[in-house]
Amino acid sequence: MAKQKGIIKLTGKIGDLSFYKSKDGYLAREKGGVDGERIKNDPAFARTRENGSEFGLAANAGKTLRDAFRPMMMRAADNRVTSRLTKVMSSIRKLDTTSGRGNRSVGVAIQNQGAKDMLKGFNFNVRSKLNTILYRPLSLDPGTGEIQIVDLVPTNHIVAPANSTHVSFTAAWANVDFVNGTYELALSAPSNLPLDSTQSTVAVTPASAPTATGTAVYILLLEFFQEINGTQYSLNNGGYNAMNIVDVV
Repeated sequence: MAKQKGIIKLTGKIGDLSFYKSKDGYLAREKGGVDGERIKNDPAFARTRENGSEFGLAANAGKTLRDAFRPMMMRAADNRVTSRLTKVMSSIRKLDTTSGRGNRSVGVAIQNQGAKDMLKGFNFNVRSKLNTILYRPLSLDPGTGEIQIVDLVPTNHIVAPANSTHVSFTAAWANVDFVNGTYELALSAPSNLPLDSTQSTVAVTPASAPTATGTAVYILLLEFFQEINGTQYSLNNGGYNAMNIVDVV
């Protein structure tokens, strides 16, 4: 693809050229590629079909995970989270060592510890990564989903955006079935603290343990607020908030 230059920006098609606007600006590209029907039926494109099938399985796995945590993602996710998560899922499905080519899936691969480790630490918002704004260790109780931060002093251990006055922590635990595309989510009540020098231990626990079968995914959401006349407002529509996969079991 090529970037459009000049005062007048085009959208639409002119001959074999397509002009369009994307997140990267105004772009242009030339029509090309192999006919779709040939890819679907020609034996010479068997590998292409298999790759496409596995990419689709990875994308579906990413969608299942995003759907599971959608209530939290609405407050802390960047505009490229879908493609970034699909890339991780594509790497994970390669660890499926039992399914045939074209059918390797995250649902099978995620049983391997290596696959779980690849998903652990994923940040839903690259504009605000958890390990760049929170400088205290976390502990997780996988039996209850409780996430604890001991001896937290907000002014010393949190890199807060300008004009923020409060920070809140929310724990989430979802059992995600990547094979069937189902999930069950449990959330904690948020723990809200002023951004001051008071030392405390934060402990957030989901209200109940999910009972559905699937891979246990634990997440911490960290949100910033500005208090004005007794009401707290989220900063920059959530652009400063962090959401991180703490562990996968």
